[in-house]
Amino acid sequence: MTGEPASPTIDLTARAPRPAPAGAERGADETVVFDVCDVSVHYGTFRAVRNVSMTIRRQEITAFIGPSGCGKTTMLRAFNRMHDLTEGARVEGTIDYHGVDLYDPKVNPVEVRRRIGMVFQKPNPFPKSIYDNVAYGPRLGGLAKRSELDDVVERALVRAALWDEVKDRLKRSALGLSGGQQQRLCIARTVAVEPEVILMDEPCSALDPIATGRIEDLMEEMKRDFTILIVTHNMQQAARVSDRCAFFTTEVNERSDTRTGVLVEFDRTEQMFSNPSDERTENYVTGRFG
Repeated sequence: MTGEPASPTIDLTARAPRPAPAGAERGADETVVFDVCDVSVHYGTFRAVRNVSMTIRRQEITAFIGPSGCGKTTMLRAFNRMHDLTEGARVEGTIDYHGVDLYDPKVNPVEVRRRIGMVFQKPNPFPKSIYDNVAYGPRLGGLAKRSELDDVVERALVRAALWDEVKDRLKRSALGLSGGQQQRLCIARTVAVEPEVILMDEPCSALDPIATGRIEDLMEEMKRDFTILIVTHNMQQAARVSDRCAFFTTEVNERSDTRTGVLVEFDRTEQMFSNPSDERTENYVTGRFG
């Protein structure tokens, strides 16, 4: 007796369009990376975020802003299925990636996280050499030839604006780098596997102003090659680096004394900071609450 044949997996890599040649026309649909429709995230019976809808476009930086506890990071983690790793967590609604529902059972979550990388709030280099940190992902992907690995490592470190600072000490421990260098190393480790999207969860919150400025400059350069989503508490940072903003706030359930994150407004950053459509957004970006 034979079992049912396994359902074929969906190849996400084939879904990501290549950049259009210079001067070529690009259809409006090709600019959409994520189409988010009515997404809610639950932890057991607790609904942490509800009914979020937005469209994320290619080669733009989208900032998630709002007070603590409003669900910014919870929503960010839904974009690469990080909630799969949390017992009792579930995502309702749809997050389409180039027309594919990321939560379709045929979609491999490992492939999702390769196409959609993540940089965390606190730099988390592996206790390995600088070289081995960056080479880790490509090696897992099957790249073994030393000359090819060398090229990948150099290219990733150049893209993370770190190559000139570490090229003569690639065999030294990554733990000896400064905090800002460690965060750029984590960015290099992420881009080494050639994702299309990079999620950044408050990547500058543990850094000093100089290191923060370098990361912001780096994001501006990186959006030529990547789509970036960033969670930030820093209004000035959101205004400086992002093309679009999503403002979240919390709604309090008086009966259960729980707070649920809601998306108040999503628009171009310039519009959000100069002429928001919702009074709650205006109060937050002007510092009247939050």
